Amino acid sequence: MLSFLKSKPKLKDLLSDNYIDIHSHLLPGIDDGAKTIRDTIKLAKAFEEMGISHAITTPHISHYIWKNSPEIIIAKHKETSILLDKENINIPFNVAAEYFMDDWFESHLQTEKLLTLKDNYVLVEMSYQNAPIQLYKIIFELQVAGYIPVLAHPERYLYYRKDFNEYEKLKKAGCFFQLNLLSTVGYYGERITKTAEELLKKGMYDFTGTDVHHMKHIASFNEKIKIDSVANLKEVIQNNQFFKF
Repeated sequence: MLSFLKSKPKLKDLLSDNYIDIHSHLLPGIDDGAKTIRDTIKLAKAFEEMGISHAITTPHISHYIWKNSPEIIIAKHKETSILLDKENINIPFNVAAEYFMDDWFESHLQTEKLLTLKDNYVLVEMSYQNAPIQLYKIIFELQVAGYIPVLAHPERYLYYRKDFNEYEKLKKAGCFFQLNLLSTVGYYGERITKTAEELLKKGMYDFTGTDVHHMKHIASFNEKIKIDSVANLKEVIQNNQFFKF
């Protein structure tokens, strides 16, 4: 009867010793994540301390903002892996990308091989202001090209709060949903936490990610979660075992 009075766990305590992160920005100087290799080292050490056993880092590829390419990202990953090894950081560390869905991406995906999380699973995002007009065309063309879209942090696209059916529509169109773990502690604001709660209750999330950019994000894993759907969250966290490499 008094279960509602129980203290909620800290977010970091929900991560087991074999958590696999599929969304972060650890490569130095390549986007809005780690600025220097020292930043990367601090973040990677923090990952190890939190019990993250494998990490797939995902630099932004957004032609109009971050003009990265698979070649640039792979080269930076190789360079960074060597430096982490010298620091005795042993966390298995792979690389993919977080693609911004826009007109450039629509043409790009038809001519070049995308960097994927695993097999044909590709991490995608869109504007926080409004969805692209050609969104469902892009999702369709991704699948025609043989990819499975994993939509990063759907809870952060607040324009969908006005019509929650749009989330159902995205799922039916073939999108997998990736929850940003920090959304559960209120890091991005109360409205986003409430949206995350609702999506969890409806069982709409498939995977989770830290989306870590800097040490302030790391510190927030010490916060207590603000959602009630703890069992659902634990299940989605466990789903990330699919991406073990």
